[in-house]
Amino acid sequence: MRKILIIFAHPVLEKSRVHKRLLHYIPQQDGITLNDLYENYPDFDIDVKREQQLLLAHDIIVWQHPLYWYSAPALLKQWQDLVLEHGWAYGKNGYALKGKKVFNVITSGGSIQAYQREGYQHCTITEVLRPYERTAELCHMTYLPPFWVSGTHKLELLQINEYGHKYSQLLQRLQQDSLNDEDMMQASCLNDLIENSQNNLA
Repeated sequence: MRKILIIFAHPVLEKSRVHKRLLHYIPQQDGITLNDLYENYPDFDIDVKREQQLLLAHDIIVWQHPLYWYSAPALLKQWQDLVLEHGWAYGKNGYALKGKKVFNVITSGGSIQAYQREGYQHCTITEVLRPYERTAELCHMTYLPPFWVSGTHKLELLQINEYGHKYSQLLQRLQQDSLNDEDMMQASCLNDLIENSQNNLA
């Protein structure tokens, strides 16, 4: 069984519609750890050694956050700056994270159609997340496509819960190592690999 670490960053969770529900659907079982940065470090004073030990103890890393100005909330950026140290995560002798898998779980107000070259944003979600991909590669990790909840402002509760079911299934299948690596790498989003949970319940 793979061990999964979810590094969660949301500065105003009380105002969130989607991430609250996604958190609700995270399986409460051994091997899946939720690390809420804003809860643990409200003063932004990150315990670097603690965070590094958490990373070492897990096989799959998840950066879960809303998409803020084509990036992540500030505390996740600070986490990356401080925790992914030269000589530990990258650089000479920096191989602590080698072989681990990592991906983003993101929400965006913009729709899938907006995140196209010819769309409103004039770029794809893959291009938006390129800095995370390069970070992963620099740290010798395998970067997977995101799990993406788009068009959040227009989603109804039933639709949000459906994303929650898919997120739960994704985490369980990753933990069981039952998803093909090649299929994951070729997917535009990891959502695409999870069957509609309504069909699973039929």
